[in-house]
Amino acid sequence: MSSEPTQADARLGLHTQLVRFVITGGLSAVVDFGLLNVFMALGLDPNSSKALSFVAGTTTAYLINRRWTFQADASRRRFAAVVLLYGATFAVQLGLWALCYPWLHALTGNDPLARVIAFVIAQGVATTVNFVVQRALIFR
Repeated sequence: MSSEPTQADARLGLHTQLVRFVITGGLSAVVDFGLLNVFMALGLDPNSSKALSFVAGTTTAYLINRRWTFQADASRRRFAAVVLLYGATFAVQLGLWALCYPWLHALTGNDPLARVIAFVIAQGVATTVNFVVQRALIFR
């Protein structure tokens, strides 16, 4: 009988995974929001800016979460599942951004405030969906 822990034995608890996911999400959000502002400052339209920044932020999140949060080995199946998940959350996040940003900008007349609030709403929904699906289905 082997005394080495299996991958199932080494799986972190929900609390630890959630804390690590939030930390990783915070770092990824900095990448996402930072690039969003860079792209918009360079004159790219808001939705294209958000699309490009989302790709950079979610790539950062996947790479860190796979190894640190969920402690999973690389696999083609997992990668394909994450690509599908991120594709779905991309649509949700960009859709929420496209709805919220112009509305909040018109409502407040304050571009930076509208940008932050729209980003937080879109990112919050996407992050919640990503954690639940990754923990329950992809990295179980």
